Amino acid sequence: MRARTSKKEKKRLFLITIAIITLLALLIGSVYSDWKQILKNRRTEVELTQKYEELLENELKLSAEITKLQDDEYLARYAKEKYMLSAEGDTIIKID
Repeated sequence: MRARTSKKEKKRLFLITIAIITLLALLIGSVYSDWKQILKNRRTEVELTQKYEELLENELKLSAEITKLQDDEYLARYAKEKYMLSAEGDTIIKID
């Protein structure tokens, strides 16, 4: 024999089903927003890593330049070339 389900039981099953569907929808929405944030953070991490590497490279270039500028001979040659300065007795030849 098969037991018949009453209206109360049908209503209760319907409410439980609606509650489960609602909870699943909320869970899926939460997981989706978390994944979206994770992907955004990964993109940001890649961009910041590239910028960091560029800054490190720039720092190395600047450190090398500082080291060179501490050498008097290099500094004199740099000033002559960059600012067209000459020492006493130097002959300047201008090439166009």
